[in-house]
Amino acid sequence: MVNNAGYDLMGALEETSIDAIKAQFETNFFGVVRVIQAVIPIMRKQRGGIILNITSLGGRMSFPPSSPYHATKFALEGLSESIQYELEPFGIKIIVIEPGGVGYTMSTKMSDPLNSPYGSMQSSMSEYLKQWAQNTMHPSEVAKVILQAVTSDNPDFRYVVEKVLTVESRRNMSDKEFQNLIKKQFNL
Repeated sequence: MVNNAGYDLMGALEETSIDAIKAQFETNFFGVVRVIQAVIPIMRKQRGGIILNITSLGGRMSFPPSSPYHATKFALEGLSESIQYELEPFGIKIIVIEPGGVGYTMSTKMSDPLNSPYGSMQSSMSEYLKQWAQNTMHPSEVAKVILQAVTSDNPDFRYVVEKVLTVESRRNMSDKEFQNLIKKQFNL
């Protein structure tokens, strides 16, 4: 079973309604939970199965202005890590795929930069994302990793699929160094 639904809600937290944040969690997190809860009894009865959760590099590191999106992806990472222990005795494997930018298009409009205290940050991010979109990977690259994971006799728990910003580089930085990198990259 592959959980792949999700979207990126962009905008400053202060300017994002609670209803929009709840909708983000309903799709990116609670929708996944509902599907997993529905499939567990079937997989448990057949003594095996694979639950593959597509999260994001945004579940391991975050940047502005997508705090609700990152919160959902961090939550899905935590859920996946926890349920792997619950489900392993039943032969159910949990696999997490963490793509970076994949055929990215900004589908959610941020608030009007002219009327926002976050306007300069949002303008910088919009410009960065336009350039970044030129370096995203094709969805087929993620599909190859998914196929490798589900056909492996002993799959890893986590697969990182990235092209631009690396988890490894984040891991080797202090929090302050990473914050400075993000500020520099996004011209903040």
